[in-house]
Amino acid sequence: MNQLILIRHGQSLWNAANKFTGWVDVPLSERGRAEATIASCKLRDYRVNVCFTSKLMRAIETAVICLTECDDICGGKIPIIKHEAADQDWHSWDQYEGNPNEELPIFTSAALDERYYGELQGLNKAQTAAKFGEEQVHEWRRSYAVRPPGGESLEDTQNRVIPYFNTRILPHLEQGDNVLVSAHGNSLRAIIMKLDNLSEEEVPLLELTTGVPIVYDLDESGQVIKKTILVN
Repeated sequence: MNQLILIRHGQSLWNAANKFTGWVDVPLSERGRAEATIASCKLRDYRVNVCFTSKLMRAIETAVICLTECDDICGGKIPIIKHEAADQDWHSWDQYEGNPNEELPIFTSAALDERYYGELQGLNKAQTAAKFGEEQVHEWRRSYAVRPPGGESLEDTQNRVIPYFNTRILPHLEQGDNVLVSAHGNSLRAIIMKLDNLSEEEVPLLELTTGVPIVYDLDESGQVIKKTILVN
């Protein structure tokens, strides 16, 4: 039996300011770093072999804190962010093969980025609701297929997340690795929709708290045996 651990990044500075963040690369707040540290303590009895994050710093920060505040989660290995050649020429980083006995790879991908909020990015959520109406903003935020102005719907987000999950993350699970995925509310909703067999009507209602790990126990075929939310 292997495990998939999902975690929404800790509170960001724009979460604290109640702003639509989307693809804007905003760091964690002090509270967000504390949430990630608490998550690391909750995961001290778990082991991770490989980690995946989005390319946004709030997700990367959360992953690194989770993997380093309680050393046991890595089994004594050092986390290494892998700047893959497919993404960019990172000073010939791709020529370094790494040492799997001493290092734990963290792979970053834009496929796991938050939903793109288009023209809403940077706007205060309460002020936006006052301007356009709460019902309209709720539809932009929570419907499955409706896009905010110039942005992505949850369906659009799912259409880039799930192929990446199937081709890059699932093979690690099938070969017996324990995997940590540090990402965002909407990119994680897409994965949970697949794992929990949620309908298009159910998934927008799914609430994910910042910094709270969700652990899936999986069988050899990748089917869910057990789901545990590490709230306490």
